[in-house]
Amino acid sequence: MLGNLYAEQIRRTGIPIRVLGATSGDTGAAAIHGLLGQPGVQIFILYPNGKVSPLQERQMACTGAENVFAIAIEGSFDDAQTAIKDVFGDLAFRNQYHLSAVNSINLARILAQCVYYAFGWLQLPERLRYQVNFVVPTGNFGNVLAGWLMHKMGMPVAGFRVATNRNDILYRLFSSGVYACGTVSPSCAPSMDIQIASNFERFLYFHEGCNASQVRHIMQTFRQTGNYTFPKFERDAFSASRADDADIERNIQWVFQKYGYIADPHTACGFQDLPGGGINVVLATAHPAKFPETIHKAIGKHPKHPALEALQDLPLSRHQMAPTPEAIKQFIERSS
Repeated sequence: MLGNLYAEQIRRTGIPIRVLGATSGDTGAAAIHGLLGQPGVQIFILYPNGKVSPLQERQMACTGAENVFAIAIEGSFDDAQTAIKDVFGDLAFRNQYHLSAVNSINLARILAQCVYYAFGWLQLPERLRYQVNFVVPTGNFGNVLAGWLMHKMGMPVAGFRVATNRNDILYRLFSSGVYACGTVSPSCAPSMDIQIASNFERFLYFHEGCNASQVRHIMQTFRQTGNYTFPKFERDAFSASRADDADIERNIQWVFQKYGYIADPHTACGFQDLPGGGINVVLATAHPAKFPETIHKAIGKHPKHPALEALQDLPLSRHQMAPTPEAIKQFIERSS
């Protein structure tokens, strides 16, 4: 949808754009394919080098499209996202190169995701709709924020479960009211290997009574000290869970044995400590074929997908660089 909106914008204005995004794995490929071959668009997607699955990387770096630039940065997703924000913060550069954003840094994508929740909610028998818990594997907080926004727009639910992996900053926050950053720990669910969830700032804006000054104070304190303790943290409709790699493997096994469904490692986080009572709707995030080693270790299966298999023999086209605003801006200048 966002790709089509950008295409219409370019058609109306005649102004080409450069689209920037950071990804921890899956959403980068989605963004790229939404803009693939679009006239007047160059797309630059940053991802942490060596910290996404090989097939996730191939989805981004094997398109063969001249308008796609897959950029492997040294560091974590948080480093990539911070650098992207700093580039957008340079207003002169942003205006000169007509920069736009993709992935959940762009609110348009969050709003589009609201529809998924309404669709899922309407599939339930009417008598059960008020009892539903949406369980959302969570890294950057965008998907679950979309559900919460839908709830605030009038969709009644029992709650939202923030399912994290071992990088559990959000689990610790919802459990204790302390927002404390740790070191990113690589896991078998790499798209959730995030410590600083940018969309959490959007939730904070509402949590703090739409007080932008207070949100700035909280985030400045967090960036300077690595933590912030909320005097009174209202969980609203949220709860949280945490799954380490061993939990993920067990959950893949359990889901396959019970339902015959092969869950990818991120989706498997959603099955950890499911809320009791009511109805749980677990949001699936990716095809299991992207994570063959983890799936084989868990259940001895080798899931495949034709589109992913077709990528195996294609040449990689990627660019490696430091996760600094200066390096990214220089690359955009050279590529324009």
